[in-house]
Amino acid sequence: MCQYSSEDGFATDWHLVHLGARAQGGPGLVTIEASAVLAEGRISSADLGIWKDAHIPVLKRIADFLHSQGVRAGIQLAHAGRKASRTASFGAERALRAEEGAWQTVAPSAIAFSAGYPEPRALDREGIAAIVDAFREAALRADRAGFDFVEIHAAHGYLLHEFLSPLANHRTDEYGGSFENRARLPLEVVDAVRAVWPEHLPLFVRISSTDWAEGGFTIDDAVRLARHFRKHGVDLVDCSSGGQVPNAQIPFGPGYQVPFAARIRREAGIPTVAVGMITDPRQAGEIVAAGEADLVFLAREMLRDPYWPLHAAAALGEPATWPAQYLRAAPQGCSPRVPIFRPEKPQFADEAKDAQLHFPLEN
Repeated sequence: MCQYSSEDGFATDWHLVHLGARAQGGPGLVTIEASAVLAEGRISSADLGIWKDAHIPVLKRIADFLHSQGVRAGIQLAHAGRKASRTASFGAERALRAEEGAWQTVAPSAIAFSAGYPEPRALDREGIAAIVDAFREAALRADRAGFDFVEIHAAHGYLLHEFLSPLANHRTDEYGGSFENRARLPLEVVDAVRAVWPEHLPLFVRISSTDWAEGGFTIDDAVRLARHFRKHGVDLVDCSSGGQVPNAQIPFGPGYQVPFAARIRREAGIPTVAVGMITDPRQAGEIVAAGEADLVFLAREMLRDPYWPLHAAAALGEPATWPAQYLRAAPQGCSPRVPIFRPEKPQFADEAKDAQLHFPLEN
């Protein structure tokens, strides 16, 4: 969940406290918000960034604290494309003005997201190559910061999703038209990241499983894309939806996106994450127990309750690990939390093959 609380892309004390509180709450993973691989790839001027080496130390401080709470730490690598250069007004967002530092947005085609957004510049081949390089460099920085996994953000109408969707991609070159051409840039980014990301650590990709709009990206496309991802070394697909056009008709409701995770898992043969309006511990447990997804990610629910996993464990009668400082308030049977470290490269190749996601989820 973007916090819009950075300056020049740097994480702040807010990020440390915000993410640290969630880690204290007992999840298996904590993913740092969409972090721009280029300054012009930010949604707003207050977005988190990972486009320069100077961003690494404070990100490492956060990753280290997450590890101290027994939690695996990850980060989203992102480029906002045509949805960039916005204010961070927390509910009253608008396009930045020139005097506020607005920048030229880019996209597969010169098509604005809506009337309130500036017209983007269509990327040429040189610009596309620079973006692939930026994702590669960002993955190297994430490795140096000590993260356990990275997630490429290819959802919600941002740049990689824009290339995937016929609603935003009207190109006639090798990056537009057919499904194979529209998937070219996302797969090039996956290959670039996988080439430098440690092979024993997992790579996730977040997608919009459908645009919820006629003529757009569909769940059939998502299954096909996930099959390609599996062949290109992606370990898990995070199955969200929407965000490509402002007028999409989305049937919101509890677990409304779970069928996407289930179908992609079943038909593409790749682990998936279920997301979206999952709020009840039994609901989350049933999704995994039924084989509809391998993991459940919570976002808004964890904003409402940072200790949701601990409360969920109590509701289900399951023991959980607690911060040692809070153990006196824990239910009977709970144990103190033990710090963890980033997994080392397995000594033997078979060890990595045995673990679907390469590391255990302690909590």
